[in-house]
Amino acid sequence: MTSSGPRPSHLPKALALLLALLLLLAPAAPAWAIDLAVTEISLEPCPAADPGSQPDLKRPSGASCYALRGTVNNPRSQPVIDTDLFAVISDSSGEPVLQNRTRVGSIGDIPPGESSFALRLAVPAGTPGPLQVSHAKARGFNAPVRVRAGLDDELLPLEQALPDPS
Repeated sequence: MTSSGPRPSHLPKALALLLALLLLLAPAAPAWAIDLAVTEISLEPCPAADPGSQPDLKRPSGASCYALRGTVNNPRSQPVIDTDLFAVISDSSGEPVLQNRTRVGSIGDIPPGESSFALRLAVPAGTPGPLQVSHAKARGFNAPVRVRAGLDDELLPLEQALPDPS
C-alpha cells in the first residue's frame, strides 16, 4: 500500500517552512490613507521678524511668506501619521496661486481630537490679494510613510515651526 502525500512525521516541518516563507515573502502591512476635516482656515502674511519672510534680503525676492493656520479634526482613537494639507489658494481674480499643485505642506502627526496647525507658504511676489483658501482637507496615514528630520538636522526657514500669533 502506498501513501499519497508527506508522511506524518514531516508534516510539522513542512508547515513550519511554509509559514516561515509566507512571513518572509509577505509585504509589510500597508499604510492606509485617512482623510481629516479642516476648519477655521486663515492665511496672513508672515510677521517681518519671521525667518520665512527673509528679512535679511536687501532686494525683493521671488516669493512672499504667508502663514496658513487652521484646525484639523481627527475622529479616530489613534494618531494620524505624516499628515499633508491640501487646498486651493486663489488670488483676488480667482486664479490659483500655486500652479499645478494642491498639496500645500505637511502638518505632521495629528493626535485624536481637534488640533491647531500652522505652516508657511511661499507665494509668488506681486500676487494680487486678498488670497482665498478653498477645498482644504488633510490626509494622513496609519503608519509612517516618510523619513523624519532628526533632532540635530538643520531646517530651512519654511520648515521651522511657526510661533503662535498670540
